[in-house]
Amino acid sequence: MFLLINIIGLIVFLGIAVLFSRARKDIQWKSIIILVVLNLFLAWFFIYFPWGKSGIKAAANGISWVIESANAGTGFAFNSFVSNKQMDMAVSALFPILLVVPLFDILMYFNILPKLIGAIGWVLAKITRQPKFESFFGIEMMFLGNTEALAVSNEQLKRMNEMRVLTVAMMSMSSVSGAIVGAYVQMIPGELVLTAIPLNIVNAIIVASILNPVRVEDKEDIIYSIKDQDIERQPFFSFLGDSVLAAGKLVLIIIAFVISFVALADLADRLINLITGGIGHLMGLKGSFGLDQILGVFMYPFALLLGLPWDEAWLVAQQMAKKIVTNEFVVMGEVSKTINTLSPHHKAVISTFLVSFANFSTIGMIIGTLKGIVDKKTADFVSKYVPMMLLAGILVSLLTAAFVGLFAW
Repeated sequence: MFLLINIIGLIVFLGIAVLFSRARKDIQWKSIIILVVLNLFLAWFFIYFPWGKSGIKAAANGISWVIESANAGTGFAFNSFVSNKQMDMAVSALFPILLVVPLFDILMYFNILPKLIGAIGWVLAKITRQPKFESFFGIEMMFLGNTEALAVSNEQLKRMNEMRVLTVAMMSMSSVSGAIVGAYVQMIPGELVLTAIPLNIVNAIIVASILNPVRVEDKEDIIYSIKDQDIERQPFFSFLGDSVLAAGKLVLIIIAFVISFVALADLADRLINLITGGIGHLMGLKGSFGLDQILGVFMYPFALLLGLPWDEAWLVAQQMAKKIVTNEFVVMGEVSKTINTLSPHHKAVISTFLVSFANFSTIGMIIGTLKGIVDKKTADFVSKYVPMMLLAGILVSLLTAAFVGLFAW
């Protein structure tokens, strides 16, 4: 029964995208069907097929192997941080960013990563029949993250019309940065993290193509030279120094966000509990109603459509809502304590839903980045569709969880 509900949920999530589409008559259904079939295959291959499961597990182990080097660096500077069996979240999940970011930047510096991104993007465009740049951008986000991909693609964005820029903005809500994958795999199962990332990219194209269908002429379907000129001009060790500093800033930013969001959420929860508890006392009722419960009400129907039992769906709904309002790190930190005790389906659904930047703070980052790249008219046009951008990010996360959930029981 729960499998049937999961299938219905997948259809409902796609239906919501169609319902809010800017131009339903322009949706290219043949391409959408190809993309859906592609993601069904990817989810089956990574979650159910033995070779796929072994491959994704090996990749996750490879990331963990790299993280051991990151911990060695942390241990050299702060031995007491890594000598305990239970490391703090900032140490185990965030300090590895100080290794992974420079590692990715080195691959960019020697033009290895751009060639890999271009090759995968070209293949994806051929398979899905989507415009070349949108496919390329999806792969670019998978490695670099949303704002970094936008910055690297600035010359392309300046030449695109506002409708295509809106598509790119919608897709940007669903990415994660390859540089922080190492942080994710320290909190939730690595194989589920690596499964969610490519599914997110394909789902981002699906949702953006439905919400904002755009027809691109052959003469417009080109990719301009996209490269970071500053990186190529810098001497290697000067560039590497800048990369390490940028990684340090990123760690501090994430720690600041997590501390602030958790503190604000706790304060709001205390106030709501105080108010609802007082009202309940006056009415002769026991108990109180907190922030998680209020947020969970909105996501509860969607959690049920992911094929979860009533009680599990209520817990997942609260976690999904908190992730959208705060960020994925806040919820991953909570989920990590019990993730290995959950049923396979529950574990797969909540883990894959969390692997994205789909939250309120991401909207500001994307709009802010675009304002520094495109003209005012285009930036203002994209800003009018902020609610649709948030909807796109949420639908992509739901679709990824639904695709994976079909094969995880």
